[in-house]
Amino acid sequence: MANVPYASAIGSLMYTMLCTRPDIAYAVSVTSRYQSNPGPDHWTVVKNILKYLRRTKDMVLVYGEGELRLDGFTDSDFQSDVDDRKSISGYIFTFSWKSSKQETTADSTTEAEYIAAFDATMKAVWIRKFVTELGIVPSISSPVELYFDNTGAIAQAKELRSHQKSKHIERRYHIIREIIGRGDIDM
Repeated sequence: MANVPYASAIGSLMYTMLCTRPDIAYAVSVTSRYQSNPGPDHWTVVKNILKYLRRTKDMVLVYGEGELRLDGFTDSDFQSDVDDRKSISGYIFTFSWKSSKQETTADSTTEAEYIAAFDATMKAVWIRKFVTELGIVPSISSPVELYFDNTGAIAQAKELRSHQKSKHIERRYHIIREIIGRGDIDM
């Protein structure tokens, strides 16, 4: 493996990911963890990512001709990292995205999704303020629609007070409730 340009390939993939291809974010994140001691399996995965990029180079995102909508989508897994049992979460908006490991270890899928929704909510508020200041999207006065697939997390976000089952969730994540109440986002 000494003659394999693993770190160089990871660097190129990261540049590609940041500039034009958010769809490879998770794969690049996982493979970049092994730069100090990559094995043959890691190099095979990197080559597969490069093959995927080559096969999909002619695919493009096409935005509709209508007015820009700031809808967001968020999701997370549950304790997928075998080393520290933390969840991976991510979100994507029209022109912003993120995929990262959560700071805290979630005790349930609902909590993992709720934390992911928190991250997406904070970004939605920032995007909404930014676009409002630009003054280019008249419909930005309506709430940003945020989609995620866990009914327990949606109910938790819309509930005004904490319940016994949610008291262990860090308080800072509950700002979602205030932001929904202000009308900045809707779920």
